[in-house]
Amino acid sequence: MYKLTLFLLSSLFLGLFACDQTSEFNFNNAKNINNDASVNIFTYEIDSSKTTLSERFVPNSDFKRVKLDSNSFGFYLRNINLFPLEHIVKYYNGAEKPKRDIYCSVIDQEIDPVDLQQCADAVMRLRGEYLFAQKRYKDIHFNFLSDGKPRYFKDYGNGNFSYPSFRKYMKHIFSYANTGSLHDELIAVGNIKDIQPGDVFIQKRTPYGHAVTVMDVVVNSDGEKQFILSQSYMPAQETQILLNPDTGTVWFEAKEGEINTPEWTFISSDLRRFKE
Repeated sequence: MYKLTLFLLSSLFLGLFACDQTSEFNFNNAKNINNDASVNIFTYEIDSSKTTLSERFVPNSDFKRVKLDSNSFGFYLRNINLFPLEHIVKYYNGAEKPKRDIYCSVIDQEIDPVDLQQCADAVMRLRGEYLFAQKRYKDIHFNFLSDGKPRYFKDYGNGNFSYPSFRKYMKHIFSYANTGSLHDELIAVGNIKDIQPGDVFIQKRTPYGHAVTVMDVVVNSDGEKQFILSQSYMPAQETQILLNPDTGTVWFEAKEGEINTPEWTFISSDLRRFKE
């Protein structure tokens, strides 16, 4: 395990972690900043030897992970497998994503070699994989954009509940659903303080919006919460664990107002949830 100590002085921080097409996130950058009494310190720990999200990302000592039912969507996400820490995000065509400073890990999940699994698709993929793992085949459904009506895996598979059949179904969904249809399918949470793993920040816009998944949530004794986000993007790419551009860590604060992610800005009222 190693510890990342980030000194949050805005001018220095921007110089180190500004997102552009050529910059690469360097875990050693923070060590090069001179300590200064006027600078706030944010401590961030990673156990690079671990392969699950909950084991790899260690919350601040003041925070504890919220309790979850072992059969819940949130529990599934919290314990999802990750590629080794050094893994680089791959596009659907095998090319590497040039932006290295927007993510800290990549979910160990194969994607199809077609430009389909983008932002909302990655959210639906995570939800579908969870339901498939639970053998809740009849509960796997997502709405089409064209008519707002659900398409069920049980109907598409016609009794074939194999994993290859599920993957074909999800590819079919990706072709006819997007952020707009997913947004309308989800339920508004209302208060970001009620955030839980499995929730989704989502905006539907013209010509396109964006969506990210809440992978884990921690809370301190004062009831303050922090959370981890994942996303895919355009073109289709592996799903990645995002870095908070304001702190350089994987932890985001559950607060009212803007939620800044490396490639999109949400607001707290964009938080929505799948129906159980």
